[in-house]
Amino acid sequence: MQSIGIAAQLYTVREFMKTPEEIARGLNRVREIGYRAVQVSGIGPIEPAALKRLLDGEGLIMCNTHTAVDRLWNDIQPVIDEHHLWECKHVAIGGLPKEYRLGADGYRRFAREASEVGHKLREAGLTFSYHNHSFEFEKFDGRTGLDILYSESDPRYLMAEIDTYWVQHGGGDPMAWIRRFSNRMPVVHFKDMVILNGAQTYAEIGEGNLNWPAIIAACGEVGVEWAAVEQDVCQRDPFESLAISYRNLKAMGLS
Repeated sequence: MQSIGIAAQLYTVREFMKTPEEIARGLNRVREIGYRAVQVSGIGPIEPAALKRLLDGEGLIMCNTHTAVDRLWNDIQPVIDEHHLWECKHVAIGGLPKEYRLGADGYRRFAREASEVGHKLREAGLTFSYHNHSFEFEKFDGRTGLDILYSESDPRYLMAEIDTYWVQHGGGDPMAWIRRFSNRMPVVHFKDMVILNGAQTYAEIGEGNLNWPAIIAACGEVGVEWAAVEQDVCQRDPFESLAISYRNLKAMGLS
């Protein structure tokens, strides 16, 4: 079973990382928790070289990013250059743009276009992944949008970034979806689900109801490199939530 590293998805602490000064403090707090890697998503504007200096200063690896679709579709070379600067080989997008949410044909069009973008990134030594939510579990003639997206894209050029919470939220089986992507999924979003006041919401890893031993085993089977800890909404200080998730994952055997 492949060793899986623990990364902090910075979207979790986005409200505390809006300026370069806040980003510097935030990265320091993340490293002090114990994380050695981050996914860059949702933070405020900062020069690429300045971000690289901050990461290096904290001894943090950038394991992947969420990058804007318009940049990837229309101005990809600066994206490639930035990821080479950051020594970050994995690029992802955070969801399906609304113009593609037009039934099965929209998912098919996205699959074609994303494969073309992924081909360009692969030629530059990078990977390209899609991050799901739960709306992709709507069915069209018996097939979910997510199934159409992955089945009709080129597996060499479009990889998966499965989000465990959103698969569960959509009525899917996180373990089954993870196992579908052997050697096609470098990063998984680890996100737990709990019932609070009768409604589904987010929880720290291990504090909710998802089956983490089975999820971790599935990730190891398919070659996942990084478990990116993400919590969209926290019931406490988001850095404390990241710390709870980190401690619980370390206790489960992740590094």
